[in-house]
Amino acid sequence: MTQNESFLALFKKSCFSVLSKTRHYAEKPANLPNLLTLSRILVVPLIIILLYSGNRWLNLLTALLVVGAAITDGLDGYMARKYDFESNLGRLLDPIADKILLLSTMVMLVYMHRAPAWMICLILCRETAVTGLRAIAADRGQSIAVSTLAKYKTTFQMIAVVALVIHYSFLGANAHAVGIFFLWIAFLYTMWTGYIYFKEAFSLLIADE
Repeated sequence: MTQNESFLALFKKSCFSVLSKTRHYAEKPANLPNLLTLSRILVVPLIIILLYSGNRWLNLLTALLVVGAAITDGLDGYMARKYDFESNLGRLLDPIADKILLLSTMVMLVYMHRAPAWMICLILCRETAVTGLRAIAADRGQSIAVSTLAKYKTTFQMIAVVALVIHYSFLGANAHAVGIFFLWIAFLYTMWTGYIYFKEAFSLLIADE
């Protein structure tokens, strides 16, 4: 057996093993919310590849993928609560999947000169810092609840990203201008909720000393 044939056999064996374990995992209904959450992470490389093309119709397809991923965000939470499928893995994966999807797409939008680099950098810094605060608080047995304003923030971020991904005029509207408008709103919400989280976390952590 040649080296290429050996590599191909190993690759097939690895793929079969992954698919087999995935199928076994998916057969348990309690794992469905986690699989939906994981799908938001797995779709990110495809979104990045499609964005590279810059094609008008592929932009629209990419936007549909982002919208589909956003729908899974609400669906996995609904299923977990309704059917009591909540798990520690799900609580860990859900916010991470959201950030990977949104922030990686935002970085690509900067690369394609569709979004201001400084604004995306500050959003990325805020999201990373808040995630770190949550981890520190959790390590000390504290919990920082997601506020209603933070949910609005995520919604505005998603609208901005979808519009900027479309970029070209769509249904008579300038998608890029719409995206920039909502990006500014998302940016203000992001900074304000970041301040609130830091203020709350500081009070929690000081009280825990």
